[in-house]
Amino acid sequence: MLEYVIRRSGLALVILLLAVTLLFAMIHMMPGDPASILLGPKASPELKAALNQRMGLDQPLLVQLARFYADLAQGDLGTDVFSNRPVLEMVLEQLPYTIVLVLAAIGGASLVGIPLGCYSAIRHNSLLDRLVGVMSVAFIAIPSFVIALYLLLLLSVKWRWFPAMGAGDSGDIVDQARHLVLPALALGLGWVGYIARLVRTSMLEVMEENHIRTARAFGLSERTIIVHYALRIAVLPTVTILGLGIGTMLSGALFAEIVFSRPGIGKLLHEGVLTRNYPVVMGSVLMTTAFFVLCTLISDVINAMLDPRVRDGESS
Repeated sequence: MLEYVIRRSGLALVILLLAVTLLFAMIHMMPGDPASILLGPKASPELKAALNQRMGLDQPLLVQLARFYADLAQGDLGTDVFSNRPVLEMVLEQLPYTIVLVLAAIGGASLVGIPLGCYSAIRHNSLLDRLVGVMSVAFIAIPSFVIALYLLLLLSVKWRWFPAMGAGDSGDIVDQARHLVLPALALGLGWVGYIARLVRTSMLEVMEENHIRTARAFGLSERTIIVHYALRIAVLPTVTILGLGIGTMLSGALFAEIVFSRPGIGKLLHEGVLTRNYPVVMGSVLMTTAFFVLCTLISDVINAMLDPRVRDGESS
């Protein structure tokens, strides 16, 4: 198991470096002059040249990339060109809001989607099974930002059940939880249907395998067979998808944070892109990419723990 974790960690590090390098190049290929956006159209060429030199944009792209990695090795993500604050400080200030939002959304979707998919497989072709199928397709088809707008209009503006904007008062867990409900619901609702359909399909396959027939032949109860033998294997594809789905949720968190005026890394990244604030953009992208790669690594390790065939097959 330790060898598997080390091998997966090395692969995750390589993926992170390649992703950051590619995103670095793509960010610098975006149209628009950062100096003109920051200083305004009436700025003199001398001021623009001085700002480009201060940001290191007068150097070749490879030199800028080498400088970025050299600073990164020292824990330096650069300085915000507007406030002169360290980018690492700004990112670490905003990142917990996004992590809490994503984990709440994926956790809520799993708590609802896995039992729905399991029960739908057990009651195959029943009325509930068909209703779950219809709702799953409907939830998957609706974009998260559309769900966010309707939740805002109905549950906040019209019925006033939940607050509309912000993240709640610092230190007040109840108020923060109330502010978290709508963004998490908007972000995770589509994944309820996706997880339910995935678990249902996997459960139907597992329930036909030989070890399930053997368990029934030994007289084990249906509940024991489902919980201890079928669901443990059927949930493996879901664990993998959830690790990958966090990347999708990170992009969806951008819309949720904008619609609900909630602080977070997505909102910080959006503002950085609009102002061509390269240090903030790169710091935000680096942190979100690292979080995504870490979640994928964790899902692989959990899969290997639940099913030894995963690590044994890779070793062979």
